[in-house]
Amino acid sequence: MTQLLAALALFVALHSVPALPAVRARLIARLGRGPYLALYSLASLLSLAWVFHAALAMDTVLLWGTAPWQGHLALVAAPLGLFLVIAGLISPNPASITLRPGARPGAIVAVSRHPVLWGFLAWALGHLAPNGDLGSLVLFGGLALFSAAGLAVLDRRARRRLGSDWPGFAAATSVLPFAAALGGRTRLSLDRPLLLAAALTALATWALLAGGHAALFGADPRVFL
Repeated sequence: MTQLLAALALFVALHSVPALPAVRARLIARLGRGPYLALYSLASLLSLAWVFHAALAMDTVLLWGTAPWQGHLALVAAPLGLFLVIAGLISPNPASITLRPGARPGAIVAVSRHPVLWGFLAWALGHLAPNGDLGSLVLFGGLALFSAAGLAVLDRRARRRLGSDWPGFAAATSVLPFAAALGGRTRLSLDRPLLLAAALTALATWALLAGGHAALFGADPRVFL
């Protein structure tokens, strides 16, 4: 448990850096934007890998049993979450986590202005339901809480960063998925990043269901099919 908590603390600390404009600005000034993003992405992936390693190394302490509906929930929520994460990262978005911050907003922004966090939240909650052990509760519950808390944090950062452009952007988007579209404030559409994200999600889901998930994590989701 100590190793898992330490890994989660490092993960949270690393993802607090973008919330500190002065620290982030100094790192970009010293390293350059490209190297900063590359090193930050690598550090984030390594810290996440440590989190999973620590969770898998824990002794099993069962808290609740598994029912078929929990596995079915995971089979829906995990691919949906993966799609939102990929679509959010590769789509232009001036207000949230993305690899393309400066371009015109992509179609995914009409779903939510924070798709990456919603994706992690869906993925974490989907995995939490069928994994009723203490390590999974700390792992997936911790990541879910981190993602949910980040929604308000990113909205405050976007409001401050966009300045006079914020009211118009906020009016045409929403934090809650599909709220802006259902309210008639925007229209859903397709673009290349969304189509690419759908294709990559389908490929990754097939690979995981074909044995990749069992090989990486020791659990085969096909038992719920």
